Amino acid sequence: MVSQNIKFLRKRAGYTQETLANELGIKRSLIGAYEEGRADPRLNNLQNIAKLFGVTLDQIISEDLSIVDPQLFGVANQATARGNQSSIKVLAITVDKTGNENIELVPQKASAGYLNGYSDPEYLSDLPDLRVPGLSGGTFRAFEITGDSMLPLKPSTLVIGRYVESVNDIKNGKTYVLLSESEGVVFKRVFNYIEERGKLFLVSDNKSYQPYELNPEDVLEVWEASAYLSLEMPDGSTESGERLSFDQLKDIVLDLQHQVIQLKEKKNS
Repeated sequence: MVSQNIKFLRKRAGYTQETLANELGIKRSLIGAYEEGRADPRLNNLQNIAKLFGVTLDQIISEDLSIVDPQLFGVANQATARGNQSSIKVLAITVDKTGNENIELVPQKASAGYLNGYSDPEYLSDLPDLRVPGLSGGTFRAFEITGDSMLPLKPSTLVIGRYVESVNDIKNGKTYVLLSESEGVVFKRVFNYIEERGKLFLVSDNKSYQPYELNPEDVLEVWEASAYLSLEMPDGSTESGERLSFDQLKDIVLDLQHQVIQLKEKKNS
């Protein structure tokens, strides 16, 4: 419990292991050992951690702070001022030596770890980064896609997404990289029916794949596709036939909604 709480509080406050160690006047390796459960904090270190994050010793020892109302405890670190309100999502970023934001690349092999590390600047700093000219007006991240569900974009294509602050800002028929608890990292064409149905509908450009719905509450990050990098030129059609038009994609989503309504009616009858 203690190790989980220390890691949760550190990430919530925007600290890396190194900056937290500097704040507490201890070695970075100790923070890592605390979070991995390889060592128990001394009482004075535990008291300093509790004081820094505005929690009691009893809370940090016996409660799962990840499910506690954040308004019940405060964070003393000034660097977290922009993240103190639970309704505000704080996007972790890294910068280069000149202060410009990096475009971090999330390779396919790292996509599983991204679900746990997406909000940790230390994790992001270990990812490779790209230099892509011509991108401006936002924060960008690159994701390596897998599978053939979004043909003509081939597996291993790098999709560069612009960060979207709210899931409500998703525009019908646009392509997005979504990070969610249930699906991990996915690249799909998205239809926003939050107001009408309380759902997002995710559609593949390859019509061999069925569309499906996603609860907006499950979405952790939204990245609108702005560019892609590939070693293969797209041929303009899927392996299973012609590329779907926007109207065809919309019809698929409407049909899916109709099927969902029918299933709910049968369940309630």
